[in-house]
Amino acid sequence: MAKRVNWVLTLVMSILLGGLGVDRFIMGHIGLGILKLVTLGGCGIWTIIDIILIATKYKFEGIEWV
Repeated sequence: MAKRVNWVLTLVMSILLGGLGVDRFIMGHIGLGILKLVTLGGCGIWTIIDIILIATKYKFEGIEWV
């Protein structure tokens, strides 16, 4: 069963606090959230990629956008 995640909230958090991994924590990807936090969003590159993926409603495994 997919986790239902608010798309707008996740997108806003990704833009504002994506470098700290907040978007990944919201999606339930705790391990990736910690990794993103430690690397500061992959020096910003991972943050930009996540913003694009979330903005386009990419179909992450186990996530249903609402």
